[in-house]
Amino acid sequence: MIVLDTHALIWWVNGDSKLSARARKVIESEMTVDGGKILVSAISAWEIAMLVNKNRLVLTMDLNEWLDTVRSIDAVQFVPIDNEVAVQSVQLPGDFHPDPADRMITALARHYSAMLVTSDDKIRNYRYVKTIW
Repeated sequence: MIVLDTHALIWWVNGDSKLSARARKVIESEMTVDGGKILVSAISAWEIAMLVNKNRLVLTMDLNEWLDTVRSIDAVQFVPIDNEVAVQSVQLPGDFHPDPADRMITALARHYSAMLVTSDDKIRNYRYVKTIW
């Protein structure tokens, strides 16, 4: 089981070379494992919608169609923000930056004791979550 940060999801699905070879290998490996799970926080859908709305991300199809396509990929699961993860996101141990989406995604990874695929140095340097890049 792994959790994808928003940018990792976008880069993976769009085949972007910004996704590291190691991250791509871990994602593809998770897809081949029987019962493998690639978790994506619902906050990532919100972040993607915001990026599209601000013209900072251009998709090759309608946003809802893109999200449906991602949802249909074997092993990918969008995870709703539940009360437990929401509370955990404001109670992260140590010093974590205030970005709410990063906090939710990090809390989700911690909740499931899953590796978080991210290039974000702020998250990668946070010692209370295991990351892959």
